[in-house]
Amino acid sequence: MLYEIEAETYTLRHVTGLERIDPRVIDAMGRIRREDFVPDLPPGRVYRNQPLSIGWGQTISQPFIVALMTTLLEIDSSHQILEIGTGSGYQAAVLAEIASHVYSIETVQPLADLSRQRLQRLGYENISIRHGDGFDGWPEHAPYDGVIVTAAARSLPEPLLEQLATGGRIVIPVGTAGETQWLKVISKVTSENIESRYVLPVSFVPFIH
Repeated sequence: MLYEIEAETYTLRHVTGLERIDPRVIDAMGRIRREDFVPDLPPGRVYRNQPLSIGWGQTISQPFIVALMTTLLEIDSSHQILEIGTGSGYQAAVLAEIASHVYSIETVQPLADLSRQRLQRLGYENISIRHGDGFDGWPEHAPYDGVIVTAAARSLPEPLLEQLATGGRIVIPVGTAGETQWLKVISKVTSENIESRYVLPVSFVPFIH
């Protein structure tokens, strides 16, 4: 897994402008057994740098994209993170290895239930999962230091920006299925000053509202 992430160094520097993946992210991913999150596939396939199906029309992102999106959030151990799209729970686990707490919302009920059970079994006490519509975020625990969206939206849902703390970031793929999608970073400098930039083209399942 780590070898394939490092193999993307050229793409990372020349396409995203980043010099490297955050070493804390690499360490976190090295501690997590990816096969625990896609148990029906052989381990050799699980660690390839490619997205994998997890059922219900959803996927687990390729390791490089997980590492890149987590790095772009610029999180630390005091941060509270909101994730939209729990999926298998893998991205939430990576975030939880670094952040203080991760609140994750999944629109597919069976996936939410399976991921909650899986993460509890793996000992993650700093992840909360609920089944619901990620468009509205999770206002009860706002503000969040970072928001990560793992499905492509046509545009940024306004409630997610409202629930983002000043100085925080949102990492979200924007676009529609079958068309070019772009990974976008949105920074809330102040309540009136919102900055955004496009990072690189991606392909995600659609955001369900």
